[in-house]
Amino acid sequence: MLTILAKIFIKNYKETHNLAIRRKWGILSAALGIFFDIVLGAGKVIVGLLANSVAILADGINNLTDTASAIISLFGFKLAGNKPDKEHPFGHGRFEYIAGLIVSIVIIVISIELFRTSISKIFSPETPDFSALAIGTLILSILIKAYMFFYNIRLSKKLDAVALRAVAKDSLSDCVATFFIIIGALIYNFAGANLDGYIGIMVSCFVFYTGFSAAKDTMTPLIGQPPTAEFVAKIKEIVLADENILDMHDLIVHDYGPGRVMISLHAEVPASGNFLELHDAIDNIEQKLSEELLCHATIHMDPIENENPEVNRLKDALEAYIKTIDKCLSFHDFRVVFGSTHNNLIFDVTVPFDCQIPNKDINDGLIHFAASLTLDEGKKHYVVANIERSFV
Repeated sequence: MLTILAKIFIKNYKETHNLAIRRKWGILSAALGIFFDIVLGAGKVIVGLLANSVAILADGINNLTDTASAIISLFGFKLAGNKPDKEHPFGHGRFEYIAGLIVSIVIIVISIELFRTSISKIFSPETPDFSALAIGTLILSILIKAYMFFYNIRLSKKLDAVALRAVAKDSLSDCVATFFIIIGALIYNFAGANLDGYIGIMVSCFVFYTGFSAAKDTMTPLIGQPPTAEFVAKIKEIVLADENILDMHDLIVHDYGPGRVMISLHAEVPASGNFLELHDAIDNIEQKLSEELLCHATIHMDPIENENPEVNRLKDALEAYIKTIDKCLSFHDFRVVFGSTHNNLIFDVTVPFDCQIPNKDINDGLIHFAASLTLDEGKKHYVVANIERSFV
């Protein structure tokens, strides 16, 4: 159904990489969700009142509050599409994440209210009336919510939309909640056991977990998270494909929402190269990153002396030694300042966040490395190392 509507209302609907098309997909998805939730919510509230079932009534109220969630998602996509302005030069893309977080909070609040109501029904039970109409309504609800889950999860992957993933998880939780209500209704009809309040507790706990999980997914990009391994690999593939680039490091990715990803990195180039030609190569790489990854890229050019045999010998010695400290360590920007009485080995050491070695231990190891060079060669060597944590 969503694809049919997209063909009608979205021109060039297949071009989801286009930010304007992406925005229209998000709005259409939210509008369809609003329609389904209003129909399901109103239907289940009526059936719940007729059946005297707190579980069905709560499920219907849950669907109606999902309408509010869908409206929040709709406005999130709409606001996220606003162009950058003086107050927000990086755009408004993070409105999508904020919308997803609000949806998650709504889900959590609903779960707490469902839990409270279910507890009261355990201590003050009422006789429900699970008719064929009631059970049929619940089955139809599961089918519609399952469809909503699948189209939202597919669209969230296509658009890389956190808000739609939160809506998809909410739809899945609704399916599970309604399924347990059906099980309870069948047990009551055939065995006479009133599990309405207990099933309400199970449903509320599942809904709470769904809301908490969705909140975690939306909070992470708001706070700031590292880029995915796939995204980093694609950046390296584009940068290192140019024969002028020896290596790259100090990659930083700032995500301000879809279409507003900022990339900065250092590219190592031969110090003996023509700097005008190298600068032109850097410009071309920045343009290619922008076109293929829909980002804004800034590349700092680091000249590296890669044709000096003595520099290469010392670099190889450092590379062999640094792995004895820990295999997770790496270094870059290696250069040597030669002097008549001593040599300075200058470089940066990159330490992953999951590496537990204290910086002092790393520095002590590097001092020991310089001392061993001094002992072997009879000339003093000093290490000038900047130890830094990786952003990827």
